[in-house]
Amino acid sequence: MSLPEWNYLHGKPQHSARFKQQPEDFVVIEDMGFEPDGAGEHILVYVRKRSENTAWVAGLLAKAAGVQRSAVTWGGLKDRHAVTEQWFGIHVPGKDEPDLSSVESETIQILKRSRHSRKLRTGTLKGNNFRILLRDLAQSPELDARLAAIGEQGVPNYFGDQRFGRGGNNLEAAESMFQGKRIKDRDKRSLFLSAARSYLFNHLVSERLQAGLSWTLLAGDCLMLAGTHSFFSEPEVSEALTQRLQEGDLQLTAPLWGRGRAGSQGDALDFETGKLEAFASWKEGLEAAGLNQERRPLILKPVNWSWQWQEDGLELSFWLPAGCYATSIIRELVLVDQADGHEDSGQ
Repeated sequence: MSLPEWNYLHGKPQHSARFKQQPEDFVVIEDMGFEPDGAGEHILVYVRKRSENTAWVAGLLAKAAGVQRSAVTWGGLKDRHAVTEQWFGIHVPGKDEPDLSSVESETIQILKRSRHSRKLRTGTLKGNNFRILLRDLAQSPELDARLAAIGEQGVPNYFGDQRFGRGGNNLEAAESMFQGKRIKDRDKRSLFLSAARSYLFNHLVSERLQAGLSWTLLAGDCLMLAGTHSFFSEPEVSEALTQRLQEGDLQLTAPLWGRGRAGSQGDALDFETGKLEAFASWKEGLEAAGLNQERRPLILKPVNWSWQWQEDGLELSFWLPAGCYATSIIRELVLVDQADGHEDSGQ
């Protein structure tokens, strides 16, 4: 299934750059949002890795610690084709401190470790710091203006194309599931459902941009309080709501489809319903799978956004909340020639 070209907030980029020509071009530093508490039956291990898969490193840690692979967890997947730092959790109830030295190599270093009282679960992180080098890119007034606009207005909060699989094959698998094919592997089933749900979100965001509604309130829009997962909707557009949206206190959202009452109402609900009319079987399939209705911000604004022009290109530095994609930032800036594929962008 071929993916559409989602609409741009700042117009399609005019310049091209090379990305991820080597792992050091993409550095991801995890921000867990808390420190280990120093006691308990879990060990949190902070690892720096270069060109290594998150799950593969988890397997090495499990072997060294003498535990089952399922006893090793992480907060978020990190791209293999990068230099990344992230936490892993190892459940070692009743065991002494394991010797993890066998895990270390030229590409894997254990930077610190500490006991902790709780399991490190997927999604248990605040965000990620990124440092990205875009090569073969020269400074220009258009690029400087685009960099400033991204910092001020943000970008569409799209799920990265990697979520949909190579050539959209995760979406094809999801379509087969919705038509009755049974998928026994729980992880694959979750992956395919997530791909379909993410596609519907991207589609709605793209449609709002097409309609000129990226920063414009519709009556009944579902609004999220910035920095939280709390949301609400008002039946009418008011000057107060518009001002809070412009000040960044509120964020427009689009649905992550599932069971339950839609967060929007009125004109906003009519817009979302109309734009998803062609995906009735996907909506029904997601509901039948037990996913609940959620919301995700429409626009993503990078935090601590900065850039520096260098002889070999442009270096970007920024922080994003967990679950957001660095590739969504890059796609609004340049057209990318990427040396290698990617699993994710530091979720």
